[in-house]
Amino acid sequence: MREIVLDTETTGLSPGSGHRVVEIGCLELVNHMPTDQVFHTYLDPERPMPAEAQAIHGLGDDFLSGQPRFAAKADEFMAFIADATLVIHNAEFDLGFLNAELAHLDRPAIDNQTIDTVRLARKKFPGAQASLDALCRRFNIDNSARTKHGALLDAELLAEVYLELVGGRQPGLSLAAEAKVESTSGERAARQARIHEPSAAELAAHESFLEKIEDPIWKR
Repeated sequence: MREIVLDTETTGLSPGSGHRVVEIGCLELVNHMPTDQVFHTYLDPERPMPAEAQAIHGLGDDFLSGQPRFAAKADEFMAFIADATLVIHNAEFDLGFLNAELAHLDRPAIDNQTIDTVRLARKKFPGAQASLDALCRRFNIDNSARTKHGALLDAELLAEVYLELVGGRQPGLSLAAEAKVESTSGERAARQARIHEPSAAELAAHESFLEKIEDPIWKR
């Protein structure tokens, strides 16, 4: 099972208002295990960076003006995600921006199966905060490096959060533990002693087999 944990940084809150993607960070999970395969790029948004957005992620015009445009990275990005399930925190936001970027290039929208970890967290912990920072605190995940938002760092943290939300870093372990508890609970049924002596038919078959052996050492 291949999954891609994905995050973006943008110039604002709405692609409909002309805001653009400035960073994409993705990492690959196979059967809920990180593979060290990542896709990461900064992007020139072809527009000025608002101060309020720069305060969140720290990406300014001087840095981004030398980065590739989305059109130059679209093929590589789409090839990386391929048909994998996408794991995204507030998927509507990130997919809205990515699909707007694809629409600018007259390319079809992303239609991969998606797991929204915000919804997953709210379902598992009703009424609790579901921000990435709050979930890191809940699961004791070290997010001290997150002084500002960053797409790849946030994807790495989200991968850890996601694995905790679906049952921990070793999802099979809890199932095995539950099975062990169930098998040892309650009264044990008494088992009949196993008969180890050969039957008469088995002895006869064995003697018949021995007669076919020419010059056995036990008859010398």
